[in-house]
Amino acid sequence: MALYEKTASELSELLGKKEISAVELAKDVFARTKAVEDKVQGYVTVTEEAALQQAEAVDKKRAAGEKLSALAGIPIAIKDNICTKGTLTTCASKMLYNFKPPYNATVIEKLTAADAVITGKANMDEFAMGSSCENSAAHPTHNPHGLDRVPGGSSGGSAAVVAAGEAPLALGSDTGGSIRQPASFCGVVGLKPTYGAVSRYGLIAFASSLDQIGPFGRSIEDAAMLLDAVTGHDPLHDSTSVKTPFEGSLRANLNANVKGLKIGLPKEYFGEGISEAVRKNVMAAAEAYKAMGAEVFEISLPLVEYALPIYYILSSAEASSNLARFDGVKYGYRTPNAGDDITELYTKSRSEGFGAEVQRRIMLGTYVLSSGYYDAYYKKARAAQRKIREEFANAFEKCDVILTPVAPTTAYEIGSKTTNPLEMYAGDICTVSVNIAGLPGLVQPCGFDENHMPVGMQLIGPRFGEQTLLNAGLAFEQASGLKNIIAAL
Repeated sequence: MALYEKTASELSELLGKKEISAVELAKDVFARTKAVEDKVQGYVTVTEEAALQQAEAVDKKRAAGEKLSALAGIPIAIKDNICTKGTLTTCASKMLYNFKPPYNATVIEKLTAADAVITGKANMDEFAMGSSCENSAAHPTHNPHGLDRVPGGSSGGSAAVVAAGEAPLALGSDTGGSIRQPASFCGVVGLKPTYGAVSRYGLIAFASSLDQIGPFGRSIEDAAMLLDAVTGHDPLHDSTSVKTPFEGSLRANLNANVKGLKIGLPKEYFGEGISEAVRKNVMAAAEAYKAMGAEVFEISLPLVEYALPIYYILSSAEASSNLARFDGVKYGYRTPNAGDDITELYTKSRSEGFGAEVQRRIMLGTYVLSSGYYDAYYKKARAAQRKIREEFANAFEKCDVILTPVAPTTAYEIGSKTTNPLEMYAGDICTVSVNIAGLPGLVQPCGFDENHMPVGMQLIGPRFGEQTLLNAGLAFEQASGLKNIIAAL
């Protein structure tokens, strides 16, 4: 088995025993990238030279007998909206085509301290707005399991490079399902942490009250290992970050015993629009949990019906505010055709620099925040958000975790939904409520459809319930054997 085919946990063990070197591992992963990247197109920027230097430094530390972290020498891809000092960070947008941040995001500082090896910046939907990784100014990313299919979005590049063997781990961001949906489409593990568990400093904002950085891996243990490295209170840079009860201990406390675990199946998530392949595989997972001694029963979350409009009102409103900083003056793209008129400079720079989907959401957000419409839309959406949070809190008085589909279908063909934004938005119905409520959500493979495209299942937990989610995920992973699924390509 080639090194790129192993999980991050397996590679960490081999590195710790000095059976392989970090340089050897990095070269193997980049050889795989060179072999398949032209098909997958999962990266915007590959940083091979810098990564090999990082790997060489890790090997020197290990040879000197220094105590190293579990991530030391492990290659990790980074979503292109997470700031990396001196490396292009474009948000897959023409607006930031030349932006090299003068600082690192907090998560990058943590990975650097852990001696991880950064392989490059993964492709995404522009400014994290999209569900297919087709809204990228660089290029669309292809699903490694079916090159004519989308990988999901907006963190489609991060999921695709993990599924293709181009990196054993990756970081993404999740505003309404942007880690979980591509994890499902690409057959990998993805975890959206509790809001505040991971610092957002250096994450280029889409919707600040919903955005959260999280891990991709090819096993539950991999996801736990990466999440351990990036969680933590960041009072200096992110006032919304908090000290978590599990900080740095998730992997050490993994336990696959689910006997007595109470699992809720919300009937609203299995209704009209959910494909038979998705329903069949998720319900089979529920039966597997019953066989392992868990208590599985139906629950109701009726307000989920309103999650999509709530999400698109709130996220677009915040996007219209956050993206106002991109004006053609301070950094990034500036139109060459403005003359001396400042208003024309703003208008043309933003019209030329932003893609269609970003412009669509800015306009929607500006509308719902405008005089005369704020009370009718934004204020009502905030009130409804509180109701959804209360509904989930009540549900978790009866159950420990909630099991649902991730998306109504498996990965669809590239280009099949680009002309109908509403149809694409509808694909987020199973994921957006988790962000609205600020809860953690874990996605992992649970089977395949008739075309052998991966099907994922979603486990939702209460605030800071990541350990329970990972334990439940590990139990299913061991029972099903569905881990480390790499596309043959």
